[in-house]
Amino acid sequence: MKGGAVLVAIAASIGNFLQGWDNATIAGAIVYIKKDLVLQSTVEGLVVAMSLIGATLITTCSGSISDWLGRRPMLIISSTLYFFSGLVMLWSPNVYVLCIARLLDGFGIGLAVTLVPVYISETAPSDIRGSLNTLPQFSGSGGMFVSYCMVFGMSLTTSPSWRLMLGVLSIPSLIYFVLTVFFLPESPRWLVSKGKMVEAKRVLQRLRGREDVSGEMALLVEGLGVGGETSIEEYIIGPADEVANGIEPTADKDKIRLYGSEAGLSWVAKPVMGNSSLGLASRQGSLANRSMPLMDPLVTLFGSVHEKLPETGSMLLPNFGSMFSTAGPQIKDEQWDEESLQREGEDYASDAAGDSDDNLHSPLISRQTTSMEKEMPPPPSHGSIMSSMRRHSSLMQGSSEAVGSTGIGGGWQLAWKWSEKEGEDGKKQGGFKRIYLHQEGTPGSRRGSLASVPGGDALGEGEFIQAAALVSQPALYSRELLDQHTVGPAMVHPSKTASVGPIWKALLEPGVKHALFVGVGIQLLQQFSGINGVLYYTPQILEEAGVEVLLENLGLGTTSASFLISAFTTLLMLPCIGLAMRLMDISGRRQLLLSTLPVLIVSLIILVIGNIADFGNVVHAVISTACVVIYFCCFVMAYGPIPNILCSEIFPTRVRGLCIAICALVFWIGDIIVTYTLPVMLSSIGLAGAFGIYAAVCCISWVFVYLKVPETKGMPLEVITEFFAVGAKQAASTKNE
Repeated sequence: MKGGAVLVAIAASIGNFLQGWDNATIAGAIVYIKKDLVLQSTVEGLVVAMSLIGATLITTCSGSISDWLGRRPMLIISSTLYFFSGLVMLWSPNVYVLCIARLLDGFGIGLAVTLVPVYISETAPSDIRGSLNTLPQFSGSGGMFVSYCMVFGMSLTTSPSWRLMLGVLSIPSLIYFVLTVFFLPESPRWLVSKGKMVEAKRVLQRLRGREDVSGEMALLVEGLGVGGETSIEEYIIGPADEVANGIEPTADKDKIRLYGSEAGLSWVAKPVMGNSSLGLASRQGSLANRSMPLMDPLVTLFGSVHEKLPETGSMLLPNFGSMFSTAGPQIKDEQWDEESLQREGEDYASDAAGDSDDNLHSPLISRQTTSMEKEMPPPPSHGSIMSSMRRHSSLMQGSSEAVGSTGIGGGWQLAWKWSEKEGEDGKKQGGFKRIYLHQEGTPGSRRGSLASVPGGDALGEGEFIQAAALVSQPALYSRELLDQHTVGPAMVHPSKTASVGPIWKALLEPGVKHALFVGVGIQLLQQFSGINGVLYYTPQILEEAGVEVLLENLGLGTTSASFLISAFTTLLMLPCIGLAMRLMDISGRRQLLLSTLPVLIVSLIILVIGNIADFGNVVHAVISTACVVIYFCCFVMAYGPIPNILCSEIFPTRVRGLCIAICALVFWIGDIIVTYTLPVMLSSIGLAGAFGIYAAVCCISWVFVYLKVPETKGMPLEVITEFFAVGAKQAASTKNE
């Protein structure tokens, strides 16, 4: 069912394999480059850092360009840059050409590191998104292992060629180019943001391995919104009564009707208070913050969801049905596509001007109608827009097929409700509200009343459930379309808003600012924990640690021995990352970070002690090597992949590329600083001093994660961004109090 998404993620992560390959190759080749070209220490550092400079430069514009051009074209460009940089490095006659080649290589690295996590997040199902987004870390470490083995083998020859070491990069990059051109599809979320609905649907069908992807298509359209007011509500939900002869049943002010994504399906909901863990977390968040002022309310909100996450997937309103139902008269699929609209020379709002009510404008709701509706006059008011539809669905069905075709992941479902209030002129004004529903507790069935549930009154016979809801305005809501008696939320076609592109002012939205703080903070702290500096200079660090003492009986020289230890270290990383892939969507991102950061701290502290105290050469070498290995293995389990995973999850679709670019820019700037400062620290304060600083940063990181980083496992991307909007609002109100 999900094989398509897995294969696509594996192919995309080859870009990170090439990054790991390059990191290890330059770490080994620089030893021979320095001797061959007689480089000063500053020039040596420049050769290593040119790829970082290139990655930083390309990152400044990669996000905006990917939002405009697409994710897939940027990955194709990345593979091309990898290929040509390898050829230039193979030819390099002097250090100037080598630096230019390294700059091109950095451009390819920057695009891959920035966009591969975004691409995987936008194509992966929410329940395995964390595991698939750990693949880049696995691929990167795999690339390092293969490269170190190659460098070690070449180091045993009489005259190792650094040009050949660097030039071999072109071979795997050519494979990556072929896969990006002929195998990888475009991100369905990007396609929806540009109004290319038909292509997005085809891609989703391929990725999910099924025909009915209507629920997720509706979700992708709703994810186009940025900002807006979001509130948390609580409901007891039961099946709607059958409507005879198109007459609305007796109104009850305490009840509302929820509409699914298929015309003809609706449910009755009773607003209640105090039943859901999400609602309680929202109301009690300010009280919790008074006891721990620095704790982000967002962390509590996300935690409340995971406490009640259904183990068997979503059982809530599984029969929302098909948004693009094939039964009955409906709009042609081609009319959804932006290019087809342009060919017809008509915009979406007027593509069926003058049509009767049985041909309705709404991309989220099927434009089919029942025979009963066609015989009925137009609805007298917006409040009864869908009242004439017959409901032929059970509220609760637990089959995996139903869940797979209509659920949006993580126990969440998408619905809408009609809300109405009096305006200043006394006239009623109404509009649809989007609702992300999350089941709380277990479903129940009780005849007569819901008295056993606090706040529940009679909703009729049948089954009912408790649910928490994130309520906000639909993403592409249009008041102008309401007068055309639309069935469901009146929304303009996404292509009409595509020109908006990445909106810089959207960065000022509270939810986006909140997410940027989390993303930038964790990227910066990750870099200052020293991992990339340690990776680039692993051979030199291990040489200083005295690895030749451990390997002198093998007859290896110091340089070759350090390469062998580096290869062994990266080999140990692979099963650790494999374990992380298994746990990423079970334990979750936050729990993995909180569990592994203390191990990083302890390993660094022991490394410092081992270098300060005099334990003898052999003991010193064993302690240093063991601590570096433990540091690497624990780092790649959590602190390596999770910052990129989080940053690819927490931003709205419209500005995801732009926000990812900002976080990646911080990542590369931190990388450059660490890479340049590590040699200085090694020469001035030694290995113990450098790792002591990194241990302090890891302590700060643990506190930051505990207070500010929420758990996002299993949740749809669009729901995550809604939570950030709610959390930012709650944090602001708490601050004002």
